Amino acid sequence: MMTNRRQLLTGAAGIAAVALAGTGAARAQSALPAAGPLGDVWIGSADAKVSIIEYASLTCSHCAHFHEATWPELKKKYIDTGKARFTLREFPLDPLATAGFMLARCNGNEKYYPMTDLLFAQQKNWAFTDKPVDALSALVKQAGFTQESFEACLKRQDIYDAVTVVKDGGAKAGVNSTPTFFINGQKRNGAITIEEFDKILQPLLGG
Repeated sequence: MMTNRRQLLTGAAGIAAVALAGTGAARAQSALPAAGPLGDVWIGSADAKVSIIEYASLTCSHCAHFHEATWPELKKKYIDTGKARFTLREFPLDPLATAGFMLARCNGNEKYYPMTDLLFAQQKNWAFTDKPVDALSALVKQAGFTQESFEACLKRQDIYDAVTVVKDGGAKAGVNSTPTFFINGQKRNGAITIEEFDKILQPLLGG
């Protein structure tokens, strides 16, 4: 495993040797794993009636579309108003996505969403390029990384191990594609639109 982790730094071929990590929910349903070593990063009121868990991959185009098209309105209507709370769990579909999640975790949970937001928004500019590792390195330097801290992050065994627990836990809970949502424990596949969220959430909220 140490060899695989170090290969993250050797380029796209080497990055393909890495595995993935995991977290659980503070309000996890019985079918879902508990929070992993790094914990879940929740947005919204702890007293919200609805908990939304998203399993996503940073290299998944459907996930990026959800975060561009649906997430802002979902946050505005339900998260910011205290009706629901949300957490994003790591389910990397490839080692490049694993590296992205490791970088999102390396500087603490307060940096998690700023980094994942950046990686989703700029997905085409790093995940689907001829030299994705170089592109990823250049992108995260906008968020304060240096080449040295970039490489140091991808060598961290604790982050790597923590980003294998969440994916494995998600797989055991039935996740086999991204994005997958658990809304109060009920599984929903695909990039759900805001109109679909309205239909799902209103009955749960008593609307």
